[in-house]
Amino acid sequence: MKFKHFYFFLFLSFFALQLQAQTWNADPGNGKYKNPILFADYSDPDVCRVGDDYYMTASSFNCAPGLPILHSKDMVNWELIGYALEQQVPVDHFSTPQHGNGVWAPSIRYHEGELYIYWGDPDFGIYMVKTKDPEGPWSEPVLVKEGKGLIDSCPIWTEDGKAYLSYAFAGSRAGVKTVILMTEMTPDGTKTIGNSALVFDGHNGHTTCEGTKFYQHGDYYYIMAPAGGVKPGWQLAMRSKNIWGPYEMKVVLHQGDSNVNGPHQGALVVQENGDSWFYHFQDRWAYGRIVHLQPVTWVDGWPIPGVDSNKDGIGEPVAEWTKPNVGKTYPATPLKTTDEFNSHEWGLQWQWQANPTVYFGYMSASLGYLRLNCIQQPEDYVSLWQLPNLLLQKFPAPDFTATTKLTFANHEEGDRTGLLVMGEDYAYIGLQQVDGKLKLIQNSCKDARTGGTEVEHSAIDIDQNEIYLRVTVTHVPNSPTHDAKATFSYSLNGKRFKDLGNEFAPRAGRWIGAKIGLFATSTTHSNDCGYADLDWFRVE
Repeated sequence: MKFKHFYFFLFLSFFALQLQAQTWNADPGNGKYKNPILFADYSDPDVCRVGDDYYMTASSFNCAPGLPILHSKDMVNWELIGYALEQQVPVDHFSTPQHGNGVWAPSIRYHEGELYIYWGDPDFGIYMVKTKDPEGPWSEPVLVKEGKGLIDSCPIWTEDGKAYLSYAFAGSRAGVKTVILMTEMTPDGTKTIGNSALVFDGHNGHTTCEGTKFYQHGDYYYIMAPAGGVKPGWQLAMRSKNIWGPYEMKVVLHQGDSNVNGPHQGALVVQENGDSWFYHFQDRWAYGRIVHLQPVTWVDGWPIPGVDSNKDGIGEPVAEWTKPNVGKTYPATPLKTTDEFNSHEWGLQWQWQANPTVYFGYMSASLGYLRLNCIQQPEDYVSLWQLPNLLLQKFPAPDFTATTKLTFANHEEGDRTGLLVMGEDYAYIGLQQVDGKLKLIQNSCKDARTGGTEVEHSAIDIDQNEIYLRVTVTHVPNSPTHDAKATFSYSLNGKRFKDLGNEFAPRAGRWIGAKIGLFATSTTHSNDCGYADLDWFRVE
C-alpha cells in the first residue's frame, strides 16, 4: 500500500511539473476557452474544416520551413503537425535572409479530397501547393499568377465547376493598394485566366484593405478583408449574390470598448452543426500577431464576430467564451516549445532564418543532442540579422523562461555560440573564443535591419566549455505597446544561475514577432569548424 501511495505521489508530482511547464494554455478545462487561443506569432491565420478536423496555416514570411500546418479537433487546442513549404521559393533567392518577404497571408481550402494553400509573395506573385495528406508531403509550388505586389490571395470553387481567386496589392511593390480584385482560374486552380475585376475600393475610409478570404454561405458570396493597418485595423465583410458583384460592405469587427487592438484578418469557419466562428490576430508588438477565436452571430445576413457590447452594430472581441460544440471533450494541448533533442528530428517549432543547408546543424545518430556548426560569417558581416543559420522559435507566452545546456567545441579564433532573443533589436548570452581564450559574453544589437552593430555588455573568462544558458522574458504590465523585458543568466552546474549583462527590451522582427533560439558562427574559415552540441532546450 505504501508503494501505491509513493507512485501516486510521483504521478501527481509529474503532472504538476507538466502543468508548470505549460507556457500558455487557452483551455482551463471548465468548458470555456480564453483568448488568445494561441499566444504565439501565427500571423494572418486561416482555417478550414474537413469533416470534424480543422486545419490552420499562417504567414511565415522568410522563415524556413514555411507555411506551418496546425491541426485541431475542437477549434481551441492546436498541434503543429508540419509545414507545406520545406524550402522557400525561388530556393537560391531565399538562401540568404529576406526579412519580411516570402509567404504573405496564405489561405487554406479543401476541394475534392485535397487541401490547397494559396499565398502571395510580394516579389514574385501568387503561388499554390496542395496535398491529400495534411502532414505531407505537399506538392511543389505552382506560380498561379506572376506579378510584383500581388498578395493575400484566396480561391473559391463554385457549384458550376468554376474556380476564382481574390487578391490584393502590396503598395510597397505595386504602387497600388487599398483595392480588392478577383479573377477566374482554370478549374484545377493552377492558372488565372481572363481579366481581373475590381470588386472593392477601400479609398473612402478603409485604407490598406487586403487579406482577402472568399466564402459562399447561403445565397451570398462573401469576401472577408481587414482594413486600417496591422495594429489599429478592423474587419470588413463584403457580400453579393453574384460572384462578380457588385458587393456591398459592412464593418463587422473592431476594437470598440475592448482591450484587443486591431482585431482582423483571419478565417470564417462554419461547423457541421451550423455554428460559426471567426479566427483573427492581434498584433502585440514584440510578441507578434497572436491568434484569437470569436463566436459569430449572423445578423441580417452579415457575420458579426464577437459580441456587440456597445450596441453600435459591430462586434467586439471576447476575452472568454464557451468552447465550440464538437460532440466530445478533448484535452488541453498547449503548443510544444521544449526540445530534448532525443530524436533524429528536431522539434517542429524550430525554423531557420533562411533556407538551410545540411551543414548548418544535424542531430546525433546516437540521439541526445543537436549539433550546430560554427559557420563562417560573410565578408561583409555586420550583425546576426544577415545570417541564415539561426535556429529560432516563436515567443510562446507573455512570461516564460528558456534554458539550454550546451557543450562548446571551439576550434578557431572568433568561434561563438549562444542563446538568442532575435528581432530588429537582438541580444544573446553565449561563449566566444577571444585571443585564444574562452569567454562568456552578453551582447546586444539595436536597429539591426538598418545596419546597427553589436555592443558588448559583459565578457568574463571561463574555464569550462559545458554551460547552462538562460533567458527570462516577462511582459511589462499596463504597457500600451505590450512591452517586454528580458534578462540573461548562466550556470556552471545547472543549479545556481547568475545574471549577466544588461536587461534587454525585445523587439519584433520584420513583420514577425521576436523569437528565441540558438546559433553558432565564426569569423574564421576552417575546413573543420568548431561546433556546439545542444543537450536540450527547455521552456517554462
